[in-house]
Amino acid sequence: MEQPQSPENFLSQLVIRPLEESDLPALEWNGEFKHFRKVYENAYRRIQTGKLAAWVVTLPEEGVIGQIFVQFICDRPELANGTDRAYMYSIRVKPQFRSLGIGTVLMRTVEAELVNRGIRTATLNVAKDNPRARQLYERLGFKVTAHEPGVWSYPDEKNVWHTVEQPAWRMEKVLVADS
Repeated sequence: MEQPQSPENFLSQLVIRPLEESDLPALEWNGEFKHFRKVYENAYRRIQTGKLAAWVVTLPEEGVIGQIFVQFICDRPELANGTDRAYMYSIRVKPQFRSLGIGTVLMRTVEAELVNRGIRTATLNVAKDNPRARQLYERLGFKVTAHEPGVWSYPDEKNVWHTVEQPAWRMEKVLVADS
């Protein structure tokens, strides 16, 4: 019987890297998020304009097991203002890999990247019905700053538009460079 890996050994196998176009199908997680195909394609186009960045977490023999998108500019400057404030979203780790430290490593890696890009404040929204994610973000130094109605729309893979209503908390964190 194979011995379980230590958390340090497991985490050392993770690769966190910028999203590549070839990763887009893997973001659908074997069909679970197929309805976001056009959302991911549109996000990839915005990456190429510099308005957005995205990273994936990969594990040998598993492929993509996590993701995060970061918007640098949007029509809501309290989220992302094009200069020193960015909005993190679509932060996701596959269920079988949760509570292993991957989210923490992903968030810290991306925060360091944002600091290198001159971002001083990171914002995100966390669904009110997702207390585990909120606990993670609070542990990482994010603070609740506002209620968000959480209403947004997207076209599915068949171009049918859907509206999502998911009340959320807006959270933010002042990022600091490591000394």
